[in-house]
Amino acid sequence: MNPGTKRVPVLIAGGGTCGLAAACELLRRGVPVRVLEAEAGPNQGSRAILLWPLGLAVLRHLGLHDEAVRRGLPLKALVYHLDGGRRLRSEIGEENQALLLPQDRTSALLEEELVRLGGRVERSTRVTDVTAEGDCATVKATGPEGTELIEADWLIGADGIGSTVRQSLGIDFPGSSLPTTYLAAEGCIDGEAERGAVHYFLRSTGPMVYAPLTGGITRLGTPVGPDTPVTPETVQHLLDLRGPGGLQVRELDTLTTFGSQERIAADFRRGRVFLVGDAAHAHSPIGGQGLNLGLQDVHNLAWKLAGVIDGRLDPAVLDTYAVERRHAAELTVANTGRFTRMFTLGPRAARARNAGWRLLEATGVLRRRLIPLLAGWRVQYPAGPLTAAAERGGRRARRVTAPGARTPHWAEQTASPDPAPFRLVTTGPADGPLARAARDLAAQRPGLAVHRHVARPGASFLLLRPDGFVASSGAAPRDLHEAARLLADAAA
Repeated sequence: MNPGTKRVPVLIAGGGTCGLAAACELLRRGVPVRVLEAEAGPNQGSRAILLWPLGLAVLRHLGLHDEAVRRGLPLKALVYHLDGGRRLRSEIGEENQALLLPQDRTSALLEEELVRLGGRVERSTRVTDVTAEGDCATVKATGPEGTELIEADWLIGADGIGSTVRQSLGIDFPGSSLPTTYLAAEGCIDGEAERGAVHYFLRSTGPMVYAPLTGGITRLGTPVGPDTPVTPETVQHLLDLRGPGGLQVRELDTLTTFGSQERIAADFRRGRVFLVGDAAHAHSPIGGQGLNLGLQDVHNLAWKLAGVIDGRLDPAVLDTYAVERRHAAELTVANTGRFTRMFTLGPRAARARNAGWRLLEATGVLRRRLIPLLAGWRVQYPAGPLTAAAERGGRRARRVTAPGARTPHWAEQTASPDPAPFRLVTTGPADGPLARAARDLAAQRPGLAVHRHVARPGASFLLLRPDGFVASSGAAPRDLHEAARLLADAAA
């Protein structure tokens, strides 16, 4: 260590939602952290308002899900309002559970948990430079007591789209700015609008997203021209023009315009440094995917990093972070780009789009395809050291759930505070050959895997990762050889 420097196991640059979640995940696993945040106080305003299942999974893992539900509003449906008073309604359903919770409340919940776990956010402390060489990252930070050098065994850059961490390391952030400017308003708007729903007004007069939240607050967003006056009168005019009618702006707490970008960092990892959240990727806000994507970055990284630090996992498992999360980011950026183009069509194209959507709704395609897409069921990790291939020996394997896919609902109940990274879940006879073989395999890897059995017809197994994804699956004892190999490769 250089004179005048301080050494920490993990340093987190950025005390926003993703940085707070990373700190909580690591502290919960016994890893000391420091969290530096440039701003003097917590971020205000809702920004992101929607947590889909992959974001909620992080709160559930931290034991915060029930409290989040108490502070938020369960999302029941997406409602699409077309010209002529036509409404298309897509029910969310239990399997796609989502929550309307303004981001500042999510952050407050996480910071409360951080303090409970013994941590804190060091505010008004700005990271100004980062170098990453050898067995540490060296961070220069300026705070209320001056400038300090911090050596971190590991550094997590959660410092947003203008990330100093990313820029200091010279990591490219290729992509482009989207041409659309959005007006965002939040406050008290009088009138009747279904709560527990996000309303998309897809009118030929222009689109608008309208979401009633808790506490009598409503959030709306709509594309505007670059010279549009940012005033309550403009909001009222756009509500009358594009909204349902009969709504009256009473008081606005937030009124601003913003643009968006489509970018993915060239590297998600540089030696001892990892990028998460907006520091790693940016995309259109349509569909409410951004915060969920960042929280899943954290969920993917934290268990791997903690396992390497405590000596249970091979350091090579950290190489999977960039591969897996880039795959998820590319999928999300592509999907939100398509949503944005559909959302911002001109009048003639909008009429054609609406006719197509009516057909999709009538045939049930809208309900079957769009909601699961937004809920993250299409996210699937590629084969690698922590995820088996879809085929075995050149043949399509018999799989209960494909490796790389999300954990099915029936297996989520097997989660427990047990610190073992992997769960080996079996179904069928509790004393059958498969269950016995799985029990034996888990016993051979104490501290790395635990066995759980679910009373469910049909003998099968799932090897589940802590971040809610399937590592391997099968239906016979011989298929466990693959799970055994994955555990052996992951072990330190």
